[in-house]
Amino acid sequence: MKRANDRAADELRPIRIETGVMKFAQGSALIESGDTRVLVSATLERRVPPFLTNTGKGWATAEYSMLPCATPGRSAREISRGRPSGRSSEIQRLIGRSLRAVLDLKAMAEHTLTIDCDVLQADGGTRTASITGAYVAAVQTLAAAYLQGDLQSWPFADQVAAISVGIVNGEPMLDLDAPEDQSAEVDMNVVATADGKVVEIQGTGEQRSFSREELDRLVDLALDAVPTLAEAQNLALAQILEEVEAAGTGSGRPAAKPKDERELWGKPPTTRE
Repeated sequence: MKRANDRAADELRPIRIETGVMKFAQGSALIESGDTRVLVSATLERRVPPFLTNTGKGWATAEYSMLPCATPGRSAREISRGRPSGRSSEIQRLIGRSLRAVLDLKAMAEHTLTIDCDVLQADGGTRTASITGAYVAAVQTLAAAYLQGDLQSWPFADQVAAISVGIVNGEPMLDLDAPEDQSAEVDMNVVATADGKVVEIQGTGEQRSFSREELDRLVDLALDAVPTLAEAQNLALAQILEEVEAAGTGSGRPAAKPKDERELWGKPPTTRE
C-alpha cells in the first residue's frame, strides 16, 4: 500500500518538539507529528488528592481536549456538554498513567503535576503525541522545582514516549495518519520507556481479530521507533537536562542557598536609646 509522502511501513512521520511556547506555563511544548499538532503545558502545585494526604507522595494527572476545528468538521467544545466525552476521559487517564509509570511519586513530596493537552490539529495519533509531549512539558516543570529546591531529588525514574501502529490492508504499519487509522483492520497504541520497557498497550481488532504473530510484529514496530521519539525529546530538553545533571542528579539536589536573614525575619524594629 502506498502511503502519504511515500513513507515506508516502518517509517515515522516527521516529528518536531518546541519548548517554552507558553508565556505563563511552568513547562510547555508544541509537538508536531506530521500534520498532528498538540499543545501541552504542565503545572506543579503544592497539593495532592485526599487519598495521598500525609503520605509524602505526589501525584500526576492530565486533561485532554480537541479544539473545535482540529478535525475537518467542527466539533462542539466539551464544556458545552458539561463534561468530557468518554474518549477524552479515557485518553487523559492514559496520559496520567503513562507519566506516573516513570515518576518516583515519593520524590514529588505531596505535589501534584497536572498536564493539559490541547489538540490543535488532528491527523491521527493525538493521544500518543500527547504522551510524548507531556514528558517534555513535565521535565521542564519538575526541573524548575528541583533546581529551586522545592523537590529534593530528581523525580523521573525513566523516560516515556508513545506511538501508534496498526494493520492496514493486511500490512503492519507504524505511526498511522487519520486516513490509515480510519481504515485500519487492527489499531494499537504502545507506550514505552526509552530503553524498550512496555508501559501500556491498547490494541483493538477494529475489523477483524489478529494473531499472536501480528501482535508481536506491531509491538516490535512500535518499540523500534520509541528511541527516535526519545531522541527528539532529549534534543528539545538538552539544556534543561544538562542543568539537572550539573545539579547532582545521582545523589540528590545540593542544598538550597540559605536565605538572607532579613528575608526570614523582616526589618528589625527601630529602638530608642
